[in-house]
Amino acid sequence: MNSRLTSSQQKTICFSLGRVRLELLYKASIHGFSGKAFHKRCDNQCPTVSVGYNASGHIFGGYTEQPFSQSGQYMNDNHAFLFSLFGEELIKYPVKAPDYAVKMVGNSGPYFGEALILVNGSQPVVYSSSGKYYNFNAVEMHGNDLDLTECEVYQVEEMTEMERPWRTVIWKPEMREELMSKIRTYEPLIPSVTTVRVLLIGAVGAGKSSFFNSISSVFRGHVTNQAMAGCSTTSLTTQFRTYPLKDGRQGKPLPIILCDTMGLEENTGAGLNVDDIFSILKGHLPDRYQFNPSAPLQMDSHGYHESQGLEDKIHCVAYVIDACKVSIMPSKLEEKMNAIRRKINLIGVPQLVLLTKVDEACPLVAEDVTKIYQSDYIKQMMQEASTRLSLPLSCVIPVKNYNEELEVNLNCDILLLSAVNQMLRITDDYFDDINDQLSNVKTKE
Repeated sequence: MNSRLTSSQQKTICFSLGRVRLELLYKASIHGFSGKAFHKRCDNQCPTVSVGYNASGHIFGGYTEQPFSQSGQYMNDNHAFLFSLFGEELIKYPVKAPDYAVKMVGNSGPYFGEALILVNGSQPVVYSSSGKYYNFNAVEMHGNDLDLTECEVYQVEEMTEMERPWRTVIWKPEMREELMSKIRTYEPLIPSVTTVRVLLIGAVGAGKSSFFNSISSVFRGHVTNQAMAGCSTTSLTTQFRTYPLKDGRQGKPLPIILCDTMGLEENTGAGLNVDDIFSILKGHLPDRYQFNPSAPLQMDSHGYHESQGLEDKIHCVAYVIDACKVSIMPSKLEEKMNAIRRKINLIGVPQLVLLTKVDEACPLVAEDVTKIYQSDYIKQMMQEASTRLSLPLSCVIPVKNYNEELEVNLNCDILLLSAVNQMLRITDDYFDDINDQLSNVKTKE
């Protein structure tokens, strides 16, 4: 289930609570506008943030450190507060009478004193009464629109930091230069191949195009936006694109090409057609081929490349996954990705995962990217991505793409370059296997 709060709104709430993240427990439109459904999902959970939405566009709710129950008792909470959320601005209304901060009522949703009740009486409505337990302006909070269109409850999880990083990274300018040099001087193990071709596959909005833009930015020395990237519910990439990387402005081509595809979607007939994957791997798709989600590429299609050598085929596949959505990945999308993985396994092309938006997923990393391998949460998300795609944890690489920045950053550069370096390493293993196969054929002859 997807959160109705945007990433920036979640950041705003989390910023007011410390180094935490929000985990969605209850969503009334899915689980039901009833006290029973709420308590089934939220009892004994704490701390929590409860959020109400109405048709007037207001977002409001409350925070408590007390675990929900159905005891009928009032619970003391000195830290409880109600709030209104206007864009990215949070207005707090602290508790006035801590002994009556929250009440545990079985036939209602979150019950903050006698001041604010969400899903009141197991109905999609709000009870609101300012003054005795909490002071707030009702017009400011909810516009006196007491009909709920949605109610969500989030558990507040503290972000824990490991004492030592579980992967070693040297965060120094010399390391950036070393990684860039390795990429510049890389030569494929097979003489007929001059450039490694990496296919990027992922859901809409996961950051495929942004990854290419970010790698290009590292070598340009400033943030660039050659590939179309942004926020959309449908794929901004509608064509098959091959993006050669260059060593700076008007620089020499680097020995790697990133191939961008249409975003995957969970619905049938939407997004990248799984049957197109094999054509891409075999090099049959021309650059700028226009994807048709309902019909895969045919041999008689315009621009179809019939027979391609190894140089034009895909040598590595990278699944691009949003770290914020690993745990809520729709089952149909997961099935699509695993169907693709099985197809790729048949021809032996190496695969890895790029875990993007790590800064949005973890406040610890947002504060300091060098904490990436000390974040317990990011490690959990990496492990979950590994499990969902049946790939080793060593093949899951976290990155932070450039999205809002204008200038590059040393630590982000090192993460991005490390990902490319890992792509070249596993591609070398693939080329080694091909060389061994060729040697065996020659020996038999």
